[in-house]
Amino acid sequence: MSTTLEKPVQADPTDGAMPSAEADGARRGWGGVRRLGDWMRTHARDLFWLIPVLVVSAVVNFLNVGGAPQRIDDEGTYTAQAWAVTHLGELAHYTYWYDHPPLGWLQIAGYTQLTGAFERWDIAVLAGREAVLVAALISVALLWALARRLGMSRGAAAATGILFALSPLAVQFHRTVYLDNVAVPWLLLAFFLATNRRGQLAAFAGSAVAFGVSVLTKETFLLALPFLIWVMVRSARKETRRYTLSVAASILVLIGGSYLLLAAVKGELFSGPERVSLIEGITFQLGSREGSGSITDPDSLINRTLGMWWQLDPVFIVLSLLAAAAALLLPRLRPYAVLVLAMTLFMFRPGGYLPVPYVIMLIPFGALLIAGVVDHAIARLRRRGASRRPLAIGAVAVAAIGAIVAVPLWTTQLRGFVLADLDAPLRGAQEWLMENASTDQRVIVDDAMWVDLVKAGWDRDNVIWYYKLDTDPAVQADSPNGWRDADYVITTDSMRTFPGAFPQVQEAIDNSVVVATFGEGTQAVEVRRVTIDGSAQAAVSLEAAAENRAALGSELATNPEVQLSTADRDRLTAGQVDERIIAVLATLAGAGSVSVTGFPIVAGEDGGTFRQLALSAIAGSPTVVDGRLSADAEALVDSLTGVYAPASVEIDGDDVVLRYPVSVQPTLP
Repeated sequence: MSTTLEKPVQADPTDGAMPSAEADGARRGWGGVRRLGDWMRTHARDLFWLIPVLVVSAVVNFLNVGGAPQRIDDEGTYTAQAWAVTHLGELAHYTYWYDHPPLGWLQIAGYTQLTGAFERWDIAVLAGREAVLVAALISVALLWALARRLGMSRGAAAATGILFALSPLAVQFHRTVYLDNVAVPWLLLAFFLATNRRGQLAAFAGSAVAFGVSVLTKETFLLALPFLIWVMVRSARKETRRYTLSVAASILVLIGGSYLLLAAVKGELFSGPERVSLIEGITFQLGSREGSGSITDPDSLINRTLGMWWQLDPVFIVLSLLAAAAALLLPRLRPYAVLVLAMTLFMFRPGGYLPVPYVIMLIPFGALLIAGVVDHAIARLRRRGASRRPLAIGAVAVAAIGAIVAVPLWTTQLRGFVLADLDAPLRGAQEWLMENASTDQRVIVDDAMWVDLVKAGWDRDNVIWYYKLDTDPAVQADSPNGWRDADYVITTDSMRTFPGAFPQVQEAIDNSVVVATFGEGTQAVEVRRVTIDGSAQAAVSLEAAAENRAALGSELATNPEVQLSTADRDRLTAGQVDERIIAVLATLAGAGSVSVTGFPIVAGEDGGTFRQLALSAIAGSPTVVDGRLSADAEALVDSLTGVYAPASVEIDGDDVVLRYPVSVQPTLP
C-alpha cells in the first residue's frame, strides 16, 4: 500500500514572517548584544573596580576646570593652533615653524570639531582642557589594563589609576593643555600592545603605530623608544621574533618619515632664505635652545621647575623614585623602573633644557611602580615561608607612611583645585579689554587669550602673541614701528619670566602705564596703555593732569547745583575724577541742578581715575523712566560729542551710567 506525500506548503514570507535579510540583521544585532552581555559578565569584576576609578577621576579633574590652574601661555598656543585648524583652515594661527609636530593639536582640533567644544565654552582654552582631560581618562583605563597585563591585582590596578588621576602633581598638569597629555594614552597603548603574547604581529604593528603617533604628538616621547624595544624583545616569541620586530620597526620608520615628507612637500625640509624649515626646528630643540641652567643656581629654570613639581606633591615624587629603585628587583616591572630612573637622570644633563611638562610622561609609570611594588610586597607577605620578607615589610611600611603624609597634603591641594579661582585675574583683564578697548586697537597679549579676542571682533593681525613680536618676520612686517604700533600690552607671569628674551615686548612694557590690575603675586595680570612718549613723560603729564583735576574738582564741589555724597565730593577735590566728567557736570550745573549717584569704579582700576558717572536726575527730572532713558538724559547723551562723548551709556536701576574711554594724555575741559 502506498501513500501520497504532499509537498509542504511554503509560508508566505510576508505573512507574519520577517524577511530573510531583516532576520539576518536582527540575528546579528541580537548576537552583538549577546556578545556584549557575555563580555560584561566575563569582565564584571574588572568593571566593578575600574568604573569607580574613572568616575572619581572625572569628577575631581573636571570640577572647577575653569578656575584652577590659571591659564598659561603654552596651553593658549596649542588651543589657538587647534582653533586655527578648524576655523581658519591653517596649521597654526601664526607661521608654523616645526617647533613641534602638528599631530597633537590636530587631535585636539578633531575632538573639538566632533564635540563642538569651542562653541560650548566661552573661553577657548577650556575647550582644549576638556580634550586633554578626556585623554587623561583614556589613560586611566589603559594604565589599568597595563597593570593587569603585568600581573597586578585588581586592587593594585585601581590604586594605579587613583595615583595617576588624583595626585596634585597629576591634576595640575592633566588640567593644562600640554601636548604631552595627548601623547600619554598613545604611549600607554604602545606598551600595552607590546606585552601581548597572542597575535603578536598585529599587536606589535599596533604598538609601533601607537608609539609613532605619541612621538608625532610630542617629540620628547622618543626617549621611551629603548624601553619599548626592551618590552617587545622580552615579550616576542622566539620563532617569530625577527619577523614581528622587523615589521614594527618598518612601521615606525614609515610614520616618522611622514613628518619628513610633510616638510619636503611644503619645500620646508632644509633651511632657506625667508622660510622656515624642519632642520631649523630640530636644531633649535636639540642644540640652540637655551639650557635650563644649573641645579645649584637657585634662580635657574631647572630649579624653578623642580621646585614647582615638589611643591605640588613631594610624596608622589619620593615614592615613585623609591618604587623605581625597588622594582629593579622585579623582572616584570624592571623596564618601567629603568625608564623612570633613566629619564630622571636625563633631566640633569649639563646644558640641557628641561620642559615644564616633562614630568607628564613619568607620572603614569611612577603610579604603576608604586602600586606594583606594594602589590608584590603584600603578595609576598601572604605566602608562608617566603624569602625577603623584611624587604616586603619595609615596602609596605614606606607606602603606609607615604599614605599618612599624603592624605592631608592631597586634601589641601585638591581642595584648592576644586574651590580656588586662580584664573579670575586673566578673565578680568580679558573682560576689561573687551569692554574698554576698541577692536581696531593693537594689543600685545599672552597667547591664552588670543582666540577669545579674535572671536570678540579683533582682527587677528591686531592681536599679537608677545612671543611673535620679536621672532616672527611676518608680524614684524605688520609692525614697522615695533612696540610703538601697539596700544595695549597685557602682562602675565609668563611674559614677565623672561624680561631680556623679547626686547620689543620689554620696550612696550617699559613705555607704558598701568590702567588696570587684576590679582596679586604670580597670578597678577596688568593692563598697560602704551605711551609713545615713554612712561616717564606720561607720569609727568598724568601728575599735571591730576593737579588740574583737583583744581577744577574743588571749584565744582562748591557748586550747590551739584548734589552728591561727601565721599564723592572728596574724590572731586582730590583730583580723582576724570576731567571729562568734571566738564559735563559743570555744564549741567550751569543749566540747573544735577543729582550724582556716584562715580562707579571700573573693575581692576582701584586707585586710578574715576571715569564713570552715574546720574539719577537732571534739572529735577529722573534720568530713567520705565527702564528707558528720559528725554533729558537722551538730550544729554546726544549733546556729548568729540572728546566728551562717552564710550558707553548704560542703565543701572534708576541711574544712567556714562563710561569714558581710557586716556593717558590729559584731556582738559
